[in-house]
Amino acid sequence: MDNALREPWWLRVVLIALAVLILLGLVVLPLLMVLAAAFGDGFHAWWSALSDPDAVAALKLTLFTAAVVIPVNAVFGTLMAWAVVRFEFTGKRVLLTLVDLPFAVSPVVAGLCLVLLFSTTHGWFAPLLERFDIKILFARPGIVLATLFITFPFVVRELIPLMQQQGSDEELAARSLGAGAWTMFRRVTLPNIKWGLLYGVLLCSARAMGEFGAVSVVSGHIRGLTNTLPLHIEILYNEFNATAAFAAASLLSGLALVTLLAKFWLESSHGDSLAQTHRKHHA
Repeated sequence: MDNALREPWWLRVVLIALAVLILLGLVVLPLLMVLAAAFGDGFHAWWSALSDPDAVAALKLTLFTAAVVIPVNAVFGTLMAWAVVRFEFTGKRVLLTLVDLPFAVSPVVAGLCLVLLFSTTHGWFAPLLERFDIKILFARPGIVLATLFITFPFVVRELIPLMQQQGSDEELAARSLGAGAWTMFRRVTLPNIKWGLLYGVLLCSARAMGEFGAVSVVSGHIRGLTNTLPLHIEILYNEFNATAAFAAASLLSGLALVTLLAKFWLESSHGDSLAQTHRKHHA
C-alpha cells in the first residue's frame, strides 16, 4: 500500500480513468444500448414482445431451471465441500480436479457429451430410456442436466476455501459436547458458511439463467417448450425481429441486475469475510 501511495498522482489518475473507460465501453454502454433498442418502439411494443406466449414460456422455463438447479447445487455443493475439507481419502485431488472440469470444458462440448449419453438413437443409455419411455434430450430434463453440469463448481469453490480457513475446532467441540451430526451441521457449520454459501448461490443463479451453449445443444429449440430466454433471444434475432429480441434481452438483463444488486449488498455487508475467502482461494 505504501508503494502505491508513492506512485505519481498522474499515473494513478490515468490508470483509474482507463479502468473507468474500459468499464463504460465494455459493460455500461452495451447495456444502455440494449435498453434503448428494447424501448425504441415504445413501451407498448416492449410489453407486447414480453407478453408473447413463446416469451412467457421461455421465461417460465428459465426460472424453472434455476429453481431446480440452485437448490441441488447448494445441497450437493455443501456436502462435497464438507467431504473434501473434513476427510482424507484416496483420489481427493482427482475429485477436486473433476470439480473444476465444467470451468475448463466448453459448454457446447458438455452438451454434446449429454447427447452421447442420452440420445435415443445412439446414446449409451438409449435402450434403458426406450424401455421406460423416458425423454431426456429436447425436453426439460436435458436442459436441467446441462445447466447443472455448467453451474456445479460455483458453490463448491466458494465453500472449500472458507471451510479450510475456519478449521474444524468448533465442530469438534460441538461433537465432544454430545451434538449429533445434523445438530452440529445446523448450529455450527451452516452459520459459519452461510454467507459464502449465499455468494456461491448468487453466482450459480446468474450463470443458470444466462447459460446458452450447453442448453442450445440439448434443447432442440422447440418454441414454447424447450427454449430458455437466451435461446428465445437468439431465435428472434436470427429472424430479424430486433425489437422483440432486445425486449427479451432487457428482461434477461433485469434478472442479471437483480443478482448483481444482491451480490453488491452481500459484499457491502460482509465484504471482509468474503475478501478473506477469495484471498485464501486464490492463494
